[in-house]
Amino acid sequence: MSTAEPARPRSYLEEGFGLRSWLTTHDHKRIGVLYGLGITFFFFLGGLAAALIRWELVTPAGDLLSAETYNKAFTFHGVVMVWFFLIPSIPATLGNFLLPLMIGARDVAFPRLNLFSWYLYMLGGLFTLACLLLGGVDTGWTFYTPFSTMFSNSHVLMAVVGVFIVGFSSIFTGLNFIVTVHTMRAPGMTWMRLPLFVWAMYAVALVMILATPVLAMTLALIGLERLFGVGIFDPALGGDPVLFQHFFWFYSHPAVYIMILPAMGLVSELITNGARRRIFGYKFMVYAIVGIAVVGFLVWGHHMFVAGQSMYASIVFSILSFIIAVPSAIKVFNWTATLYKGDIGFDAPMLYALGFVGLFMLGGLTGLFLAAAALDVNLTDTYFVVAHFHYIMVGGAVMAYLGGIHYWWPKITGRLYSEAWARFAAILMFFGFNLTFFPQYILGYEGMPRRYHEYLPQYQVWNVLSSAGATILGVAYLLPLVYLAWSLRHGARAGPNPWDATGLEWQTSSPPPPHNFEQVPQVTEGPYAYRR
Repeated sequence: MSTAEPARPRSYLEEGFGLRSWLTTHDHKRIGVLYGLGITFFFFLGGLAAALIRWELVTPAGDLLSAETYNKAFTFHGVVMVWFFLIPSIPATLGNFLLPLMIGARDVAFPRLNLFSWYLYMLGGLFTLACLLLGGVDTGWTFYTPFSTMFSNSHVLMAVVGVFIVGFSSIFTGLNFIVTVHTMRAPGMTWMRLPLFVWAMYAVALVMILATPVLAMTLALIGLERLFGVGIFDPALGGDPVLFQHFFWFYSHPAVYIMILPAMGLVSELITNGARRRIFGYKFMVYAIVGIAVVGFLVWGHHMFVAGQSMYASIVFSILSFIIAVPSAIKVFNWTATLYKGDIGFDAPMLYALGFVGLFMLGGLTGLFLAAAALDVNLTDTYFVVAHFHYIMVGGAVMAYLGGIHYWWPKITGRLYSEAWARFAAILMFFGFNLTFFPQYILGYEGMPRRYHEYLPQYQVWNVLSSAGATILGVAYLLPLVYLAWSLRHGARAGPNPWDATGLEWQTSSPPPPHNFEQVPQVTEGPYAYRR
């Protein structure tokens, strides 16, 4: 990492130091930082709920939490982690900060709407926190009916309103990204010269604005049935609970790609820079991103093999679920081919990227087990599903997010962090994650159901290993918070391009000036113009 410090213009961080200057800012970079602070808070809040779950499961008896409190703990963990961390993590933070810089724009297309999106995110978060303080909700993050509409006595409506509000934040962010990419690219920045991270942000934005309204409508229908007794999902009122699952998963499976596609785009940036090579098969990587976004809308039924849908529908959804593995496999193959004969440096961002590829592969391959209807019938609602989901969402998306934070930290803050501590945290995280979640594959294979606070004694060994891994993982997640915060005051100043990278964001100062570039950049070649 180069530490040269050339003369630099006034940065976006120096445009105002008071709270008001931040809360009224229209600068996409500052709004990205605001999102970063918010999602960090919710990440550790959701992590605390996860710690309670794992401590409870150290012993077979329910001796720490009651069944009701346990239900509320895993519901809060799921709601916070999915809607207030995983979905906004990369798009709202790194996407907001980097997308205009990467295409040579001065800001996003609608700066005021961008700030409004952040306020909506925080308002939705406040509703969710209020729900927790008033006693919590016990439906699980999926809000399955008829339990959520007929039987639950917890604060379902407050949690639903929180998620409903934050959904509009996603929609407005997606709209902003789409218009920005279409209208504000620098001269010469053609579609096939866009960095893969921008392509991923563009595809995710399309998924956000097409899928999120379905979730909003579904949550509104829960409210109508719970408040006014309108028969939509309740069979006693003429409704159908399976209809809820169709609506919910029509959004929630594409939501998986809202979480993982940005990670894929981000890791492409880390690998090509870490290997000092052009990305292998750039066009195929673009087509794979678009393919995953499109086919992702067609596979929601594989969550419902045991929900009562027709056998023929299950066959179609099973085949489509296998098909979506193809573009994902293309990406893994191309990352591997990019690394082949590369001049690989094992800096912290590269370690996170390699960790992402390994964990994503394991999560993806076990996803094929769940795509096979005959196997899925046996594995549904077991810890196998929990392990598969976390390998993709936590092992994949969180590793990629932290890799991106480390890679662009010098650009965001103008400071360098301790590389030794960063490498140690990345390695510790990889081992802690596998110790936490790999035993859960075995638990699920042996038949342990999820969402139970008591279990049979023969499952205890694997649960103790999983809880020990969660402790290590918690320490690994805390470490970056400490050394990155330390670097803000004590870290060496970073030059404009400490990684010798090729993207437009590295052609401006660190941190960037308020309007990103002193002169509008002219793009004359494709991305990743490394020598090899």
